[in-house]
Amino acid sequence: MELRPAGQADVRHSASTWQQPTPPAASPQRSALVALLARRVAGLGGGRLLVGIDGFTAAGKTGFGHELARHIAAAGRPVLRATLDDFKKPWRDRHLYDRESGEGYYRNAYDYEAVERLLLRRCRRPGETSAVLCSIDPLTQRDHSDQPTPLTPDTVLIADGVFAFRPEINTYWDFRIWLHVDPEVSVRRGAERDRERSGADAESIHRDRYLAAHRIYLREADPLPGADVVIDNTVFSDPRVVRDPAALSL
Repeated sequence: MELRPAGQADVRHSASTWQQPTPPAASPQRSALVALLARRVAGLGGGRLLVGIDGFTAAGKTGFGHELARHIAAAGRPVLRATLDDFKKPWRDRHLYDRESGEGYYRNAYDYEAVERLLLRRCRRPGETSAVLCSIDPLTQRDHSDQPTPLTPDTVLIADGVFAFRPEINTYWDFRIWLHVDPEVSVRRGAERDRERSGADAESIHRDRYLAAHRIYLREADPLPGADVVIDNTVFSDPRVVRDPAALSL
């Protein structure tokens, strides 16, 4: 049994098979930046906190969320880790709507009612004692909505995902982090990540579906001005804080 350092709290992850490991520290400056953000989040108060991490596909949101969770837990606050990809509508219903074009993906892929009902609303209510970190596993399509995870009065939820600052759920966040990468970096990274699963279509899927959906999101929701911090995550070992979020719009 692995022993936890004294004072360190738990980080609880979802049951989804769409998992990414916590990345090793890429550089001292990255660790310092994440530690600074962890202190800033913790400084928001001692009660329950909800942190949203948004940005283009393959911007590094999940890994960044894991790093932030590790730092917050090390300081003694229990953390829940969630990703919005675990709250998509089931593939069995895809014949009912367009989910493959950029427009269709933006309008139809995510189940925001489930995100609110199972996760965000429960975390926001002080009297709730549990929340659900995964609705539908995006790979196996298994329904995990009946598997609650305990909440404590001082739990910090860190949830990452594209479109996290959409109007449907944006008001829940106490702190918003936007990870910036250029559109072509998003397409290249995403295609490299998904090539084994999507084959030769990986790049076109990322360009014509995901990037197209992001352009609609930026145009309609204008999420950047509401972010508490914008970080250029192009170089993992050298993330940079961007001080003018509005200048990053496409």
